[in-house]
Amino acid sequence: MTIYGDKRSGNCFKIQLICALLQIEHHYIDIDLLKGDTKSPEFLNKAPVGKIPIIELEDGRVLSESNAIINFLARGSALYPDDSFVQAKIQQWQFFEQYSHEPYIAVARFIQHYLGLPEDRRKQYERKHPPGYKALDIMDKQLAKTNYLVGDECSTADIALYAYTHVAHEGGFDLTRFSHIKRWLKQIEDLPGYVAMNY
Repeated sequence: MTIYGDKRSGNCFKIQLICALLQIEHHYIDIDLLKGDTKSPEFLNKAPVGKIPIIELEDGRVLSESNAIINFLARGSALYPDDSFVQAKIQQWQFFEQYSHEPYIAVARFIQHYLGLPEDRRKQYERKHPPGYKALDIMDKQLAKTNYLVGDECSTADIALYAYTHVAHEGGFDLTRFSHIKRWLKQIEDLPGYVAMNY
């Protein structure tokens, strides 16, 4: 299996972390978003949407969208149990990540960490913080009730939300008051096989 991704991207890191936790062998090809690597004819032939991450299986099939990929890779493991209701709860948090978390926390990080917080993007950057903090507050309240987002066991819901939450400070977010999130971050980092985001 080959992963195409940018090592600075949280969405791409999700896949690297799942592979590490589940000891899935893979080949990694680094794609530079800022250099336009996703717009090359070769890449668009594999992924017409022109987005990373994608994985290419040995038989040539290609899968995109980070949360779809991690659920596929984790199928049959404790990170993505067979119970259909648990799977739905995992997906519920993953939709939350893509629509209520990532558009604010990841985009603020992109503006600050990738682009260096240019003045012409500052207002956009500042607008990302209130809804980003709202998402963090929702997570913290859930984690006050359960060890992980879907009960007492780590799942791909946690991996999905960990990816950008643990680097939220790179987008100007202060996690100091989110004690349950801070505990949860450490729990994930203590998992056997955990690897740090290498960028």
